[in-house]
Amino acid sequence: MSRELRSQSWWNGKEYYNFSRRAWLRSEGYTADVFDNKPVIGICNSWSELNNCNAHLKQVAEAVKRGVWRAGGFPLEFPTISLGEMFMKPTSMLFRNLMSMDVEESIRANPIDAVVLLCGCDKTTPAQIMGAASADIPAIVVTGGPMLSGQWRNRKLGAGTDGRKLFDLYRAGRMSDEELCEIEGGLARSAGHCTVMGTASSMAAVAEALGMTLPGCAAIPAPDSRRLTLAELSGQRAVEMALEDLKPSKIMTRQAIENAITVNMAIGGSTNAVVHLLAIAGRLGIDLKLEDFDRISSRTPCIANIKPSGEYLMEDLFEAGGITAVMSRILPLLHQDSITVNGKTVAENVTGAQCWNNDVIREVENPLSTEGGTVVLGGNLAPRGAVIKHTAASPHLLQHRGKAFVFETYKQMHEVIDSPDLPVTKDTILVMKNCGPKGAPGFPEWGQIPMPRVLLDQGINDVVRISDARMSGTSFGTVVLHVAPESAAKGPLAAVQTGDEVELDTAGRKLTLHVPEEEIARRLAALPDAKPHYDRGYGWLFLQHVNQADEGCDFDFLRKK
Repeated sequence: MSRELRSQSWWNGKEYYNFSRRAWLRSEGYTADVFDNKPVIGICNSWSELNNCNAHLKQVAEAVKRGVWRAGGFPLEFPTISLGEMFMKPTSMLFRNLMSMDVEESIRANPIDAVVLLCGCDKTTPAQIMGAASADIPAIVVTGGPMLSGQWRNRKLGAGTDGRKLFDLYRAGRMSDEELCEIEGGLARSAGHCTVMGTASSMAAVAEALGMTLPGCAAIPAPDSRRLTLAELSGQRAVEMALEDLKPSKIMTRQAIENAITVNMAIGGSTNAVVHLLAIAGRLGIDLKLEDFDRISSRTPCIANIKPSGEYLMEDLFEAGGITAVMSRILPLLHQDSITVNGKTVAENVTGAQCWNNDVIREVENPLSTEGGTVVLGGNLAPRGAVIKHTAASPHLLQHRGKAFVFETYKQMHEVIDSPDLPVTKDTILVMKNCGPKGAPGFPEWGQIPMPRVLLDQGINDVVRISDARMSGTSFGTVVLHVAPESAAKGPLAAVQTGDEVELDTAGRKLTLHVPEEEIARRLAALPDAKPHYDRGYGWLFLQHVNQADEGCDFDFLRKK
């Protein structure tokens, strides 16, 4: 035994509660030897039938338990809230911080020596990592993996990305109700997260790049038996981590965070990973800025040819070698000495990892893009930053100036977007306000404003769209997101009016409202204060304490000072 286990203070001592805790746990049928210096391994399970991405995690938990028992540990599974992006309104992002608090306090309050975090959907992975970072007790992540690729007739479908494209055909009258029903039945064929490089896939890759998973975890499909094998090995490793006292703060260093940013850029990962990594860094006391993302993006080629930036799906990435193969190819750009959960360095884990398909994982000399998937913008319209996934945008729109057509709210946008006389053209820039952390509230995935029906009827499939919202990592198009400060906080976005000239200069990293500064100031001063969405409960707490997008949308009181 290399150290005194934390859990022993619950079991051993002369107080009544030492005796009663043992008695109460034995009521579950355990024998007395579980108290004999066995590391207690918590299994933090975000399983829920209201979260299809995580619906298989009960089975994954059983595999973790096998590994814990085999290594001489004592596994105890516990639930937390689960955040299903598809089902939660107005957005699961509203509850990410709440889940992180649930995870943190459940770990801290209980007799746990190490924890295995079972996650999968967009927000469950960052929420669990944030909570574990704050609790700082040995932790290892097991993500749930991508679902099986969708299937329609002779076409493979990526849930999210292809679903959006096909639904636009339906909106335009080019697809029948029967065809849409066929797609509905085959788009998502199993448990697991979206099988494109959406936010869930990106955050699984980020967890692996941070060193918080065993190598190879991110891309194994959810129904694949190798997902259970990895879960068992993770349970075994959690026991060893408990004895070594290998905490998240020793793994998730500044260098590890930069590795995660680099990998997210190389895979054309979700813009949401920017917000989540800012929040994770804040929990660790690491001073991370949007400028760091842009600096890393500018030197990192995008080499993963996965939808929505590329052509393939997560199953293809797994078969090509997964995130370890990606990291091997960009190893010179990584902090190679960073320690990971298996006790080895990044270099030891990925050096020599093979790529089995050079079209899925491109060679650095033949990238999809010479820059990473996400670009950070500044300018007078986004003084604290905005982001665009330029690898999933239309190249001809990345440098564009046009007149704005403004939606004051998401509700208004939906009321008019299909109007046959909407006064927009291919050069119009769509601007939507009041969709940020405070304005929506919760920072929902509303940023990929649907293409106006009048433009779809003309065969136009993309225009520049700007908002203070997020968008799903499965989304695509020339979409500027996370404009900060948000319009509800009287950021410059709130001053934009229909007919104003707006310019997107991706190469120059600028988003410009061509209106005199004194006029912008006059408009903002004339705006009334936003009415709060909540006057009690968690919603009130969120509005009082949430940070802006450029700070990770975390609560101010949860950031490490």
